[in-house]
Amino acid sequence: MSKITTELLLERAVPRSTRLRKIETLNLSKLQLKTGDLDPRLFSRLRHLQKLDLSDNLLDGFPNSLTLPDLRVLNCNNNKLKDVTALKQFPLLEELTYENNVYLTLNDDYKVMFLLQNLRLLNGKDITKLANHVRRVNSRKLTSKVTAHWEKFFRDQLPEKYTAEQVKSIKKRFLKSVETNVVYGPSSLSEFTRWRVKMIAEEFLAYSLGLELNSDTEPEEKTDENEEESTESPREAAEDVAQVGDFSSYISNVLFVTVTPSKRKRSHSKSSPGNKRSKTQANTKEEAAQPLHFLQCHSKGNSREDFKTQLWSCVFEPVLDSGARKDPIVSSSRTVATCGGESVCLIDCETGTVLKKYKVATEEFFSVAWTTLTMVLSDSRKKAHNILAAAGRRGIVKLIHVAADFCYGEIKAHKKPIATVCFSPTQETHLFTASYDKRIALWDIGIPDCDYNFKASQLLVLETASIPLRIALVPTCPEQYLLAGCEDGCFAWNIKLDKGQKSRPFEAIFQFPDEKSMTTSHRVDGLAFLNDDVVVSKSSKPGCIYLWSWSRSFDAKGKGCQRTMSAVILAELEWSTTDMSYLTLSTCPAREYVFCGDEKGSVWMYNLSSYSTAWGSAKGKRSERRISPTQV
Repeated sequence: MSKITTELLLERAVPRSTRLRKIETLNLSKLQLKTGDLDPRLFSRLRHLQKLDLSDNLLDGFPNSLTLPDLRVLNCNNNKLKDVTALKQFPLLEELTYENNVYLTLNDDYKVMFLLQNLRLLNGKDITKLANHVRRVNSRKLTSKVTAHWEKFFRDQLPEKYTAEQVKSIKKRFLKSVETNVVYGPSSLSEFTRWRVKMIAEEFLAYSLGLELNSDTEPEEKTDENEEESTESPREAAEDVAQVGDFSSYISNVLFVTVTPSKRKRSHSKSSPGNKRSKTQANTKEEAAQPLHFLQCHSKGNSREDFKTQLWSCVFEPVLDSGARKDPIVSSSRTVATCGGESVCLIDCETGTVLKKYKVATEEFFSVAWTTLTMVLSDSRKKAHNILAAAGRRGIVKLIHVAADFCYGEIKAHKKPIATVCFSPTQETHLFTASYDKRIALWDIGIPDCDYNFKASQLLVLETASIPLRIALVPTCPEQYLLAGCEDGCFAWNIKLDKGQKSRPFEAIFQFPDEKSMTTSHRVDGLAFLNDDVVVSKSSKPGCIYLWSWSRSFDAKGKGCQRTMSAVILAELEWSTTDMSYLTLSTCPAREYVFCGDEKGSVWMYNLSSYSTAWGSAKGKRSERRISPTQV
């Protein structure tokens, strides 16, 4: 029978507690505990535990499913630990001590430095600089050696069309070969090097040949009948800020990548009584787009049964040699970054290959954005590299150097979830983060040096009246004005940095037509520019998509200096009558297209090139009829 009971945990809490979920500090030292005494079912109820003392016991390891998602400080001094890899289940650990564990060596120190990305103190010493070297420089060198070993000795051994048996055989030989022949660093770290080389080789084969990684399966989390708990969803995380729509209705974790639509028309079935589409919609030409790949790469634990994890953002990587950052639509590559659940994926859309996958336990990513930074290399040469920013429920921005496979830093931007992020098209280090704390912050993320040291600073804070959901910089003056679609309307701010005022209220709020009058009070959950002047915005309340003029709407402010002004509507796009929120709206300015998903999994496409000339006129009139989609 385990020595640890609920009563013991409550008694050993500091201070004593009446509920397991309330315990933040726990002292379990000097209890003669063995590994089998650490009951995962019991420990999984310590959801908010931050400090744990297990010193002076008889532990030889840790169970793989203790589920302590908020653990920051762990003391394991004077035990019998033989392995440290199970500590990776505590990704937020900042301080770790395991002195006087006779079986642990310097190799284990290096393993925990690699596995625990937030670790600052190990056995009382600041290991920040060494850990950065282990995670980045060491990993980069080993990755290069493993890749070169494959290219030189194994690539030509695999036929163009290979069987599962051939793959299994070459995998076995390759892993054995790299562990024997790839060496790096001092001999005292040979065990760590072999451990990392095997890990890198397995990841390399997984990405190159589509093999499954040998990873621990994620245990099913259970809760006690008398004390039910669940992980917060984005909605729950924001409920203390404001009432929001159901995030789970956004989009599932599956991704379609399509090629140019064929010219075959779908046969139109008779409308059922429950069909809400209008007659105009029914007559719209629906061409059959050809699904090229169907990917389910954000599922928890890579489970095929997981259809609950949402995919929140999908952004194409800019082409490095395009020299045209101002128009990322035109200069984007075939590689796309997606985020959802605890992972960010990099996908080759032509081959359908998941090139890279970056995971952070306890995180739920909501937004990703690209920028291109010119970095100084170790030999003083300058080279452009694409950097990916990813953010979500924890309010932290992760900065990822994709080509090097490294998350080189993070910015603790907000105390509440971040809904969306975007980079300035003119200042490559300027990043906007919009959060559930009702603030939009502008950051200078700096440029990392060859050792990935960087300095981020906050330049501006924009106060919002409600939660910001989508943000867009005005194309003609991206350094002066920013638009945001929020839970309670559409707002504009002056973001010019020479004004001196660091915290700023909104400068304008726009009214849109309601059933009977103009109103500012409705959720704007879709926002993008079609060209330099035409704004496309979507609100779930009216159930349509508006096109309106930024310049003519904002010019009205100068006449009376009022903060509230009516949006000059140019047209309405006919769209689904669903009341579902957060369905993605996007534009392709180069082709003058608008795209929007719906609740049934269709994509509505609008070719608006024939309307833009009339809208560009200063006296351009509003289109009388709603514009039907060109294709669904």
